[in-house]
Amino acid sequence: MMKEPGWFQTGLQRILSSWQQTALNLEVTDMNTALVIMAAGLGSRYEGGIKQITPVGPSGEIIIDYSVHDALKAGFNRIIFVIRKDIEKDFREAIGSRMEKLAGQVGAEICYAYQALDDIPGSVPAGRTKPWGTGQAVLAAKAWLDLPYMVINADDYYGVDAFSTVHEFLVHNHDDQAVAGFILKNTLSANGGVTRGIIKVDPEGFVTDIAETKDIRQEGDHAVAAGGQILPLDAHVSMNMWGFQPAYTALLEKGFADFLDHMKDPMTDEFLLPIFTNDLIHEDKVKVRVLESHDRWFGITYKEDLPQVLKDFRTLYDQGVYSQDLYSDIKHQ
Repeated sequence: MMKEPGWFQTGLQRILSSWQQTALNLEVTDMNTALVIMAAGLGSRYEGGIKQITPVGPSGEIIIDYSVHDALKAGFNRIIFVIRKDIEKDFREAIGSRMEKLAGQVGAEICYAYQALDDIPGSVPAGRTKPWGTGQAVLAAKAWLDLPYMVINADDYYGVDAFSTVHEFLVHNHDDQAVAGFILKNTLSANGGVTRGIIKVDPEGFVTDIAETKDIRQEGDHAVAAGGQILPLDAHVSMNMWGFQPAYTALLEKGFADFLDHMKDPMTDEFLLPIFTNDLIHEDKVKVRVLESHDRWFGITYKEDLPQVLKDFRTLYDQGVYSQDLYSDIKHQ
């Protein structure tokens, strides 16, 4: 006849179970993850200024400040800036030095990778001056991509929840890739048409197609794209916020080599992350989960967008999303 465990044995089991669960939680939440910020275009101008370093916050913060803040708060602990070698000095002075100081205070790591025209297998086609695109930008950082990582643009504001959602996915999912699926109406400009990747999603929540769609404008209760295409305002769109597993990098590297071998116009063709990833989806080589985000995207596509972006950031401060000392909550985590 089996005896019921006594109070001491039961209590000990509960304590051990609690310790095991705590250890499991620590193992999961302390997992190393990286953020790749594609900033090699720093210095490319929109009319009226350099958009990536246009102050948008109350103390002169730029959009990159919010991306780094939101990433660190979500749990990312390696920040990789992909830049050009010719802007390194200016970048470190304007952005990098204070990010390095912050990282030292919170136990994170700042890395620099350099996107270069000649960083390719083989030689650069004579006369080529155009950068190779976002796919090559990520490959520039491959030395640091031995862990799950997220990729974003330097000049887009994505929102606090978007970072935490992608980070949570990377911590708990080690097989599939992910893309943040923003709601179309939350990504439009009142000052002109925009290009967005319209996402088609299957019943299980995976991407079946991403279609680059140009000149999207809101018209009443729907949106209209180039050629008169009607789009629902609640369509999911990609804003180039991705979550990748380390194994994805090898696919990207092979894809870039294939691209160079088969490009049609050596002067202008680009190896773009969304197009390549979409090709992998159609070839059944990867599965990409759509992580829905209801955050409002901010960006300065046109100079006329700046007043609204400034207003939107003031609203975030008024709502308590950010404090006047932007990084104070990170330093005290």
